Amino acid sequence: MQSLSEYLQAHPDLRFIFTGGKGGVGKTVSAAVLAYQYAQQGKRTLLASLNPVHSLSSLFGQDLTGGSVKPVQGVNNLFAIEVSTEDAVEKYRQNVGQRIREFLKYADIPVDPKAFIDIAMTNPAFEESAMFDKMSDMMLMQSGEYDRIVFDTAAVANAVRLIGLSKIYGLWLGRLIESRKEALSLRVQLSFRKEKVAQEVARDPMMADLMAMNERFIEVKKLLVDPEVTAFFFVTLPLSLPISVVKRFIEMVKGYDIPVGGVIVNEVITPQALQGAADEYLLNKFKEQGAYLRIIDQDLGPLVRAYVPLYPREVVGLESLRQVAEDMFRPVEALAGELLA
Repeated sequence: MQSLSEYLQAHPDLRFIFTGGKGGVGKTVSAAVLAYQYAQQGKRTLLASLNPVHSLSSLFGQDLTGGSVKPVQGVNNLFAIEVSTEDAVEKYRQNVGQRIREFLKYADIPVDPKAFIDIAMTNPAFEESAMFDKMSDMMLMQSGEYDRIVFDTAAVANAVRLIGLSKIYGLWLGRLIESRKEALSLRVQLSFRKEKVAQEVARDPMMADLMAMNERFIEVKKLLVDPEVTAFFFVTLPLSLPISVVKRFIEMVKGYDIPVGGVIVNEVITPQALQGAADEYLLNKFKEQGAYLRIIDQDLGPLVRAYVPLYPREVVGLESLRQVAEDMFRPVEALAGELLA
């Protein structure tokens, strides 16, 4: 069993770190601690919330809203952004709309493009496509500015669709490029002015745009599947439903060839917390937790990187984060033996 500290030391070139799991399990806190730890090591780090329901502002006790990068007060080298879903969708809508207009203009189709744009926006994965586009921008354009980028993803359903686009997007682009090649080839064959049309085809703006998109996607995909630069950490609680969700989520992410960094088990009741306790509810929860911890050890054991205790108060502010960081980066073997005894 490799601890979180040992894993990160064994992967010194990690640049993109994702956290995911069921809603309410502590993804944001885990992402914030990872970013905080890197910043403490002197790494210029960006913490990016891709969650439609942001909580970084509440966690750090400062205004991080607005969709722009801001320095985190009190922590050198740490910056944060709460990515605005609305802004990302609007920018993506404009880009898609521009491509549709260019296509209709180039094809000499005299129709109002609005209906086509509206249809494109009704795609069930349009929002995830927009966020994938924003995430890609950050990975390609801002990775030169930061040593590490930590992404706090949305709850499982949205995150799976987001990550799944890393494969679907490529298939879609490949098919579009092939279709465009066929259409251009047919246009040349049917033309009476083959030489002139061939010259126009060579300057086809839509093909140039598709090729640029494909090159950008290939670059992002290469980063996403590289275990030396990317890792996805899953956060769970010692409870049945979060464990089941993480197990399914891990298999889905593996199916997209994205490297799994490990599992963080949150809100664990430690034996020390029971010393002198006479609360029947707490004692019963401790016993119940033991059974779930054994399930985690049996099904996910080698992937467990940290056990984070249940705190008596909500994790808010830098002092709380420092305590979580201390606990999250403890050696995991000894604690696992104690909890599973």
